[in-house]
Amino acid sequence: MEVLKIATAGSVDDGKSTLIGRLLYDTQSLTTDKIEAIEAKSKANGFDYLDFSLATDGLVAEREQGITIDVAHIYFSTKKKSYIIADTPGHVEYTRNMVTGASTSQASIILVDARKGVVEQTYRHFFINDLLRVKEVVVAINKMDLVNYSEEAFSTIVADFKALAAKQNFTDQKITFIPISALKGDNVVTSSQEMSWYDGNTMLEHLENINPSIAVATGVRFPVQTVIRPKQDEYHDFRGYAGKVVGGSLSVGDTITVLPSGKTSTVKDILFYDQSFEKAGPGSSCTITLETEINVSRGDVLVKEKEAPQLTKQFQATVCWMDTNALTPGTNYMIQQGTSQILAKVKEITSLIHTDFSGTEPTQQLELNEIGNVAIQLSKPLLLDSFTQNKNTGSFILIDQQTNATAGVGFIK
Repeated sequence: MEVLKIATAGSVDDGKSTLIGRLLYDTQSLTTDKIEAIEAKSKANGFDYLDFSLATDGLVAEREQGITIDVAHIYFSTKKKSYIIADTPGHVEYTRNMVTGASTSQASIILVDARKGVVEQTYRHFFINDLLRVKEVVVAINKMDLVNYSEEAFSTIVADFKALAAKQNFTDQKITFIPISALKGDNVVTSSQEMSWYDGNTMLEHLENINPSIAVATGVRFPVQTVIRPKQDEYHDFRGYAGKVVGGSLSVGDTITVLPSGKTSTVKDILFYDQSFEKAGPGSSCTITLETEINVSRGDVLVKEKEAPQLTKQFQATVCWMDTNALTPGTNYMIQQGTSQILAKVKEITSLIHTDFSGTEPTQQLELNEIGNVAIQLSKPLLLDSFTQNKNTGSFILIDQQTNATAGVGFIK
């Protein structure tokens, strides 16, 4: 069964958790005891309706304040498809959580309060979807029941959002507008009787029609995760390299180059557990053996001989800063790209990027949740794919050497 990964976004109280709870409830994905707990808690809070946000807000602080603080991953299925939804926070101070939730998503739902329209956080969340190259964006105009299901209110927000979308850099993106009431259930799973003027799909119908195809990058990239050397006597000569194909397709007989060493060999076998195949497509996790014995270790990347990318010790990237300590020039970090870790120094912060699409400005540092353009110097060569070419090898994280925490996430230009 196909799996669609979705990230939700929206300003505070736009109804992200309520929408997900409604999806779970209307698709009968909630257990009986969970429904009973929601009913009891809703009644205790003095509500005359079911508070569906309780289905996703798991932290005590979230339930007490009625907000989302951390990223929650929700799993449910229908007859057509399985879904993984990353419910991300709406507050500005949790922008890093939004980036984390959307980084692996194939689609995004941006909620807009029908009473408030497009606000600052709408700009920020759409900017992040643009930055992360999310191809399918659903703009859910929520709380239509509070504006008397007004077609005019819906049309005004659609026009405002289209004006915002005209400023984006990523043009290969489909944007769909759906008027909903997550609380009442209008156009979430079943069509609304209150909005006869809307003839499009419901939220669930639209999600079921999205094709969660793997983005095929140009050029084969096979980051080596581990070297397999069995202990059994019968396999004492076996040397395999396990990893995942993150771009293109790899076949038996292909001539490959090992980066960064530059040594070459030929693919002998492609193994999936105890089965052998002639070809491994994009997204395939497998073990590869080579015709000749050459030095290959974790962190190396196998590429086709004629598709070898440039290697570099310095590059420009867009960085979203996730640490409470500001990013400043001259600071050292470990940079991790796939399975490779390299010592890196921040040479320069060239500019701060405004997430409202208004441009950039010079800066000397990046604070928590800020996004900027950064020049990075490395201690040894790194495979240079841009994020637009390959999301896996075109992105990286910066690791604080003192705390071992993820300090930032970057996208190679």
